[in-house]
Amino acid sequence: MAHTHDANIYYVPHHSPWPLVGSVGMFLTMLGAASLLNEAAWAPWVLYLGLGILVWMLLGWFGNVIAESVRGFYNRQVDTSFRMGMMWFIFSEVMFFAAFFGALFYARALSVPWLGGEGDGAATHALLWSGFDGAWPTNGPKQIGGPFELVSAFGLPLVNTLLLLSSGVTITIAHHALRAGRRGALLFWLAATIVLGVVFLVCQGYEYYHAYHVLNLTLGSGIYGSTFFMLTGFHGMHVTLGAIMLTVIWLRCAKGHFSRDNHFGFEAVAWYWHFVDVVWLALFLFVYVL
Repeated sequence: MAHTHDANIYYVPHHSPWPLVGSVGMFLTMLGAASLLNEAAWAPWVLYLGLGILVWMLLGWFGNVIAESVRGFYNRQVDTSFRMGMMWFIFSEVMFFAAFFGALFYARALSVPWLGGEGDGAATHALLWSGFDGAWPTNGPKQIGGPFELVSAFGLPLVNTLLLLSSGVTITIAHHALRAGRRGALLFWLAATIVLGVVFLVCQGYEYYHAYHVLNLTLGSGIYGSTFFMLTGFHGMHVTLGAIMLTVIWLRCAKGHFSRDNHFGFEAVAWYWHFVDVVWLALFLFVYVL
């Protein structure tokens, strides 16, 4: 049974259908994706159905949370729970990218040098890959995917770095405007953050097109190509998610959902966006520059 408004009572919502709906959506999505890999004719339809159910679930569930917040159901204890939940979510995202950076470092610092004859890989190099030079970047002993060129770090990647760093500044200014009660400035700087994120994605899309059609750098370009697109692609997906979240927050700010002292929805998205910025700085350094 739901409790409301009492500052001393932790809000407990009514029974919600959304966890069950989300479970069905995830099951159908994974069933469709797995069947698609096995070339089942019906797999795309199941995959799209599952994704559609997940989108419906997200819209409904978040819509309920927003309505409860606007109606004043949440007290300080609930706010603390939301903050802890967002902290753990961002920590899980840190671990997500740490795994991929770990794969990059393992391949670059251990696997490739071993195949080139260093350390414990001397026998493997002598017997199997005597002509392989274990230098990074590489597409493997068999030159999988053919020769390729690198994406210059000081072209579009540098532009994208400046875009994301600028967006970190604009969202901070927007936060200060919110705390100062300056609604016009809040909406302007938050919109600027969204625009910078979208421009980043457009630049990354062009970078991918150029890599595939001019540099011959693809997902099939051995270990370098796979790690390059895995890391930058997942980051681009997170920027897309962040831009969607910022757009929702902009609409909520326009409707006056936040006050100077009660605006964790804004803060949570700002935390996430700063996390995305930091991950990109690591990507720029370890993937493009070094």
